[in-house]
Amino acid sequence: MKSKSHPRKPDEDLDLVSRAREGDTAAFDELVIKYTPRLYGLVYHMTSNHEDTNDVLQDVFAKAYRALKRFRGKSTFYTWIYSIATNMTLNFLKKRNRRRGLSLDDIDNAIENDKEFIELTSKSDPVREANISELQERLNMAMQKLSEDHRAVVTMFDIQGIPHAEISKILGVSEGTIRSRLFYAHRQLQTYLEDFVKN
Repeated sequence: MKSKSHPRKPDEDLDLVSRAREGDTAAFDELVIKYTPRLYGLVYHMTSNHEDTNDVLQDVFAKAYRALKRFRGKSTFYTWIYSIATNMTLNFLKKRNRRRGLSLDDIDNAIENDKEFIELTSKSDPVREANISELQERLNMAMQKLSEDHRAVVTMFDIQGIPHAEISKILGVSEGTIRSRLFYAHRQLQTYLEDFVKN
């Protein structure tokens, strides 16, 4: 009988990792299936573009697969793959920003195509619908104005609910640094959204 206090998830991952290291591609596929939704959310909230997210994620899993032999199990597989995804997304954003300024066309309005969102808002009046849509657009734009490092911590903490301690392991910086980045990012977002909220 399993103990109620702790599900043994890290062990499940370690078993899959060791099988994948021995060439069992089905085991690695299980890890990909397990972590794709969370990693997709992380990368998408940092890039605001579905195509870019798919490209980055493919690279993340390819790199993780190649680097499996170097995974020592000092952290959980979850922390390890999150670190790879965060670093690769930050590098991708730096390259993208060097190539061109981000135009509004690059930002997907995913929420407008979200089935649950449409169902929720279709029952409401058009004014409320327009306001929600505009707020989402403003929030996307505000997120893009943050530096990549600040966007990463906001995405992990506020959107994905990852605790400070875990983010500090993923990014390899102290919890104090995470807290100050969050504080600074929240202040910036507040400033960017202030005008909209006042209206």
